[in-house]
Amino acid sequence: MERLSSKDGTSLAYDKIGNGPPIILFDGAFCSRNFGPTPKLAPLLASSFTVYAYDRRGRGDSGDTKPYAVEREIEDLETMIDHAGRSAFVFSISSGAILALRAAASGINIRKLAVYEPPFLVGDVKHRPPADHTEQLTKLVSEDRLSDAMKYYLTKVIGVPRFIPAVMQLLPLWSKMKVNARALPYDSAVCGDFRLQVEELNSMTIPTLVMAGSKSPQMLRDAMKAVSNRIPGAQRRVLDGQTHNVSAKALAPVLVEYFNALQSRASR
Repeated sequence: MERLSSKDGTSLAYDKIGNGPPIILFDGAFCSRNFGPTPKLAPLLASSFTVYAYDRRGRGDSGDTKPYAVEREIEDLETMIDHAGRSAFVFSISSGAILALRAAASGINIRKLAVYEPPFLVGDVKHRPPADHTEQLTKLVSEDRLSDAMKYYLTKVIGVPRFIPAVMQLLPLWSKMKVNARALPYDSAVCGDFRLQVEELNSMTIPTLVMAGSKSPQMLRDAMKAVSNRIPGAQRRVLDGQTHNVSAKALAPVLVEYFNALQSRASR
């Protein structure tokens, strides 16, 4: 583990492995560089890239300078990119994918971007989170009611049936997720109202690949199409047999192919 200081002094913990052009990895809700997609994905990319996997602020071994703002998280990514060589490939997933898209739209020096299932809500969806979901999560976390915050995020924000968190609480997975539960208000803030950021995406000039799994909910595949249609020149790819819990073995070769390609061609 190594450390960097972001612009506001927040300590960012990261791992660095491999050789080749730099790629920055970070994850979405409940995850860190040691739990979630990154631990399995990073070694599979290390033969092609120098992989920088970092803990977003408020989770893992990174610090948590208050007050929180999405702009500070974008600065964190910019700090990692500057450290890696002032330009880098970037990959993230889920709420992290929304953060990556917002960072790309802000103009930071991302060489190429790939995202998996940014959970924008487009069209006629069955569930929309409460307008005050960030405030509610912040309150629960401030009261140290982490399990309640997790249930709220899963049911009220994401929209999973109530029985799923009830079952998950009985599994070892719950305690691993709980380690990063204090950062749930941050994922909530990043996603906002979960509506597609049309103006931001239309202005993007960074080559972008948007992916989804063929077995993921239709809303996530609809979001993939909507995002790729809004970003000029963006590509999209459906990974056969994959869900939101995407396999690193299925994802890695797609990322290697995309990031090593000399040009990005639109695929609609």
